[in-house]
Amino acid sequence: MNLFRAIEPEGSENEGPQSSRPLADRMRPRTLDEVLGQDDLLAPGKPLRTQIERDDMVSMLFWGPPGCGKTTLARLIAKKTRSEFVPFSAVMSGIKEIKQVMSDAEGARHYGRRTVVFVDEIHRFNKSQQDALLPAVESGTILLIGATTENPSFEVIAPLLSRMKVYILHALSAEQIIDLLHRALTDKQSGLGNEQVEIPDDVLDRIAQLANGDGRAAYNTLEAVVLGTAPDAAGRRVVSRERLEDVLQHKLLPYDKAGEEHFNLISALHKSVRNSDPDAALYWLARMLESGEDALYLARRLVRMASEDIGLADPAALQITLAAMNAFDFLGAPEGHLALAEAAVYLSLAPKSNAVYTAYNSVREDLQRTIAEPVPLHLRNAVTGLMEHIGYGKGYQYAHNAEEKITNMTCLPDSLRDRVYYHPTDQGVEARIRQRLEEIRRIKSKPSEPQAEQKSAQASKHDRKKDPNS
Repeated sequence: MNLFRAIEPEGSENEGPQSSRPLADRMRPRTLDEVLGQDDLLAPGKPLRTQIERDDMVSMLFWGPPGCGKTTLARLIAKKTRSEFVPFSAVMSGIKEIKQVMSDAEGARHYGRRTVVFVDEIHRFNKSQQDALLPAVESGTILLIGATTENPSFEVIAPLLSRMKVYILHALSAEQIIDLLHRALTDKQSGLGNEQVEIPDDVLDRIAQLANGDGRAAYNTLEAVVLGTAPDAAGRRVVSRERLEDVLQHKLLPYDKAGEEHFNLISALHKSVRNSDPDAALYWLARMLESGEDALYLARRLVRMASEDIGLADPAALQITLAAMNAFDFLGAPEGHLALAEAAVYLSLAPKSNAVYTAYNSVREDLQRTIAEPVPLHLRNAVTGLMEHIGYGKGYQYAHNAEEKITNMTCLPDSLRDRVYYHPTDQGVEARIRQRLEEIRRIKSKPSEPQAEQKSAQASKHDRKKDPNS
């Protein structure tokens, strides 16, 4: 039995009637320039693009999420390099089929034909099945291209992995998926260009968001919603949000990421957190996430809330929001949404203080209304003899020489000498910070002892060398 199916010449995709094949299959890119989202590999001049164009290929492994173009890229390589293309499913095949493929490949090799064996979901092969591929890969009988959604370091045996070049493919962005959808809607040969489809931009945007980087899923949804919409009297298929809801069996919430509703909802979330209302915070967060808002945008806003509204009343709030952002970046949607929900609840329940926020704004105001005074001489570091001679570092008091590790040396410019910016509240950890600040101010208010000042002056040069901040 010959398992080969020679790759069709470029521009010939006649594997059956177009209408009988899924839209995602019909819309596969026919050239490298049509592939979206993998510019770091396929842009002109990039190593993989150069290898393909020179027909100088080695066995390789494509690692990336579903629908990012792994199978398409393997087909393009086989077509571009004039090779036999044998698609091989790790789910459906065993050692017997592998041996048959190797035997056929050896036969083709004698006639000067190279065989590209594409193994989809190669991580599903067990060790024995992967071992069976080794001899043909090592001898060059086949050019093996594997595809996996799993980390190949854990799922592919080391001897096979060492003989393959690993390329990482990335999920498509929402903007790139929208570009794919527009292609399908205007392509009259392979797409839906003959269907007279009218579909609002917000529906396309929602399809792209729900696809979560998977181009195949986006095509499948578009095809389902278009074919599920009956033509009107003029032959137009007018796709509505309600029709998309019917197809997805999922309600689409009214939302415009670039309009007023976006700002209204983020305002509601922020103010719910500030008002210590975890239930409202969860509601507004979920409403934005389920409406297709960028989750990383929401994560950044939560980080801002931690700094602006909680501050030092609970320093852990900033750490938790950053951890939530990293967790979403690691898990993706929808699993990562729970990490953002956890952060929103934590921020809502945390003690509140805007003291640092207010203090920083006061500093900004002073920077605008006062001149930028030179740094006081006693705070400058005398790195040369001339600098020391003209007064750099003179009067500097090394805090570690003081009994309580605090001196009454002023560190602000003269015009702002007694300015107080930070006023800690009595909330949470900041209550302890307030007590400490009061103690520091009490110590600084004490007159300096002449003997201590003399000792500090005598050792100032030595002390500045010890001070890591001098």
